This record gives sequence, structure tokens and C-alpha cells, in this order.
Amino acid sequence: MTISNDIELKGPTLGQAARIWWKIGILSFGGPAAQIALIHKEVVDENQWLTEHQFLNALSFCMLLPGPEATQIATYAGWRLHGVLGGLIAGLLFVVPGAAIIMALAWIYSVYGNVPLVAALFYGIKAAVLVIVVQALFRVAKKALTQNMHWVVAGLAFIGIFFLSIPFPLIVLAAGFAGWLLSTQQMPDEALSMAHISLRQTFQTIIIWLVIWLLPLLILAWLGAPELLVDIGRFFSILAVVTFGGAYAVLAYMAQDVVVQFGWLTAGEMIDALGLAETTPGPLILVTQFVAFLAGYKEAGIMMALAAALLTLWVTFVPCFLWIFAGAPYIEWIADQPRLRGALQAITAAVVGVILNLSIWFALHVLFSKVTKEQFGWITLWRPDFASIEWLAVSLFVLSAYLAFRWRFDMFKILAITALLGAAGKILLP
Repeated sequence: MTISNDIELKGPTLGQAARIWWKIGILSFGGPAAQIALIHKEVVDENQWLTEHQFLNALSFCMLLPGPEATQIATYAGWRLHGVLGGLIAGLLFVVPGAAIIMALAWIYSVYGNVPLVAALFYGIKAAVLVIVVQALFRVAKKALTQNMHWVVAGLAFIGIFFLSIPFPLIVLAAGFAGWLLSTQQMPDEALSMAHISLRQTFQTIIIWLVIWLLPLLILAWLGAPELLVDIGRFFSILAVVTFGGAYAVLAYMAQDVVVQFGWLTAGEMIDALGLAETTPGPLILVTQFVAFLAGYKEAGIMMALAAALLTLWVTFVPCFLWIFAGAPYIEWIADQPRLRGALQAITAAVVGVILNLSIWFALHVLFSKVTKEQFGWITLWRPDFASIEWLAVSLFVLSAYLAFRWRFDMFKILAITALLGAAGKILLP
């Protein structure tokens, strides 16, 4: 496998890569920041399948796309190694483990209600996940913040999203525009050739994946499928297009409509869905699968639930393959343009601010049982109730950090240790 910047790295076989994608899929706890960090660790740090430069270019590109960026990064890395088949395998293996777990938990939740034993088991995992997010913050910041301007962009991005609740797409656009304006116009010594990229092939890719994505919806409508399935297919297809900024953007768009407009779930069920999705592997956007399953089960039982969940998975993740397979050939060309490269570097710097935002938000909700969102005009503040501090979670976080930073424990071992200790603590302690 030949990589840009005159670096030649030995690529894996398809089977070797598939084993790594499976490993990533079953260990991908903690939302986008932790998942991107895990992918970076495997494909850049340990196996050197991509250069740091390529990974950051791809990350910046994926942050501009609607949908789950971690899934798209995995798909891009697979495509880079083994073409469309490699991208499909990487993307599917990243999603399937979490989707299977969510399907099982949704069935248990629908039939038996809340599952305290499962919640106890995953309690400790949240503390370990917080360490993963902190690791991601340090790792990405070290690579991305190479200029004073990048530090400023990262700081402004954090202020904008944490205190001012500015939508992430606007932060991305503002960072990209600033990077575009402030970058130098000096051209690279050797321009990247575009001869290998076919506009006709790109158009064909777009048409093929649009058909794959939308044909099942047309067939359902033509066959007179239950109205719930049609509504779910339409609603989550729209989400796949408009939710720039990844899974957290999806949650912002989805929660109110699911509870208020459609009445598929109660507010309490929506909160439970988010909690389960955050403590299982796979992209956080799998919460859409949980929502669809519950809506289908309420409507007509288990078969409708399965159909609704599978349809939601289809319309949520097929667009990810469309965006990547159509756009991936252009990523390095985009990064090779001075102005565009400056924009992408600024966007990557803004991502550091976003990860810091997620780190603090996640820490507040892991380490405190009560966190209040307060609004002072345009300013949003998250205020923890210090009387509600979770000392067990704090202890598990400190232990996880010690094992990760001091002893370099494998994250799977840390997750297993904290899961068992967390479950034991929740069951035995009053």
C-alpha cells in the first residue's frame, strides 16, 4: 500500500484488517470521541495503515458530513486499504456488535421494563470511557494544535458549543472559513494528480447508493406497509441528511420529535434509550434503533419492532457508505489545496474544542447523579449538585486513569475490570 508524502507502509490482508475492525467494533464504547481515538490507535499508532496526516484529513472531511463521523472514519480507513469491499467490512463490523446488543437490550426493555442488572454492569464502564475520552483529547490536541491560531480556534469552538450552545455545523463552517482566510496561498511543490479520479465513476457511485438507500422505502410505500414503518423510514432518512455534527446532533434533532410530535416514546423512555446507547459499543447513533424498536413494539409487538429497528439501521447507515465512497477519492486532493488545507486544519482544531466539551459534559454526568442545565440569556451553564457526587464512579475513574496512563493496560482489560467492580459496588453498597 502506497501512502502520500513518500511514505510506503505495508498494508494488511483483508482478513487481518477484518479482525481489527471486529476488535474496534466490540471495544467502541464511549461515543464519537472515544471511538475516533480507538480507531486512531489501531490504524495509525499500532498498525500504521494510515499516516497521521491522512487520518486528520479524513477526520476533518467526515466532520463536515451528516451522520456518525466515527462510522465514516472506519469506513474510509477500510476503503483506503481494500476499496469498496474493505469499506463495507470496516463500516459493518464497526456497527454490527453494538446493533446486536442494542437489539437485545431493546427486546428486554420492551418486555420486562428497566434492567437494573444491566445498568449496574455498565456503571463502571462509564468511568473507563471517561478515560478514553481524556486520552482522545490529549492525543488529538497534540497532533492538531500546531499553530497559535489553532489554539485560538479550539478555544473559541469550546466556548461556542459549551457556553453558547452554538450548533456544531455553524462552528465547523466558521472554523473552516477562518482557516480559509488566514491560510497562505503557497502551492505545494508537487501538485497531487487527479488523473485517477473519474467524475463519471463518482456519479455512478452516487446513483447506485441512492438506489440502495431509497428503494426499500419506495417498495414499502408501494406495498402499503403499516404507516409506522413508512413514517420511521422517512423520519430517519431525513435525519441522515440534516444532522451534521454526528450522533450528538442527531440526538438534538430527534428527541423532541420522537416524544412530542410522533409520541413514539415517553420522555423517560427517551432518557433510558440514551443511557443504554451510551453504555454499549458502537456508534451512539444506534439510539435511533432502540427508539424504532420501542415504537414498533408498542404499535404491534415483536415482529413490528424488529422490522422498525432493521429499517432504521438501513436508512441511518447506508447514507454513510454513500458519503464516503463518493467523497473519499477527493479527500487528499482537497487537503492538497492550500486554502482548503488551511480550512481543514482549522476544522480539526475546532474538533479539539468539541472533544473538550464532550469530556467535561461526560465527566459531569458520570461523576454526579444530578446535573442541572441553567440558562443565563445566551449563556448555558451545566451545574452539578456536589451533594450528588458518585464516589464509586470517581474511584473507578481514578483507577482507570492509573491503569491506562501509568501501566498502559489494554482498554479491554480496563473495561472488564471497571464493569465488574462497578456492578459489584452498585449491588453491594447501599
